[in-house]
Amino acid sequence: MSDNAEKPRVLVVEDEERIAGILLDYLKQSGFETDASYSGDGVVESVKENPPDILLLDLMLPGVDGLTICREVRKFSELPIIMVTARVDELDRLLGLELGADDYICKPFSPREVVARVKAVLRRHRHSPEPVSDSRIFQIDEGALRICVEGEKLDLTPMEFRLLSKLINNPGRVYSRAHLHELCTGPEQRSVDRTIDSHIKNLRKKIARYLPDREVIHSVYGVGYRFEI
Repeated sequence: MSDNAEKPRVLVVEDEERIAGILLDYLKQSGFETDASYSGDGVVESVKENPPDILLLDLMLPGVDGLTICREVRKFSELPIIMVTARVDELDRLLGLELGADDYICKPFSPREVVARVKAVLRRHRHSPEPVSDSRIFQIDEGALRICVEGEKLDLTPMEFRLLSKLINNPGRVYSRAHLHELCTGPEQRSVDRTIDSHIKNLRKKIARYLPDREVIHSVYGVGYRFEI
């Protein structure tokens, strides 16, 4: 965290200077300090020497690419990272690589949406410094395929158990529908979106019986879902 807590610093790594300029302008107007890099070269070293509060990282960069930067940064820092990609079909691959990014944004995007995502990720990091899957709330018995909420057993199908246990064991991580669909088997499951959305809807209903005022499975617009208490 930078010294000036009232003005978090965002490092924007984006090779398209016009896009970078727009992002920098919107972030500054929203009260952020900003720095920019227009290639991947030297970014890891810069983060080590002068860590920003959050890294907005394009996937395709001249020099060192965004995937490599994300991996290298994760070796020494839990710095919040938002990955940006111009290809929607890259999202499933990114989410399956377990890179440790906190969020993903697809181009073209609204600059206001990017600012909102930056604020949301920073809030999560500030308010949830430790894993949020509190064992006092959710208890998982892998052998019995059983999950309890505050001591009360959820009536889950085997598929629902696999999905929910995966989400609970990886709090805050964003999963695409396609990635979650890999947990689903059966020739009748033709539509990834419809299958996963149906399972998530059922899980939310069952959890709501015991946690009526708390949503724990959050939708990530255009991507999928994450678990967060």
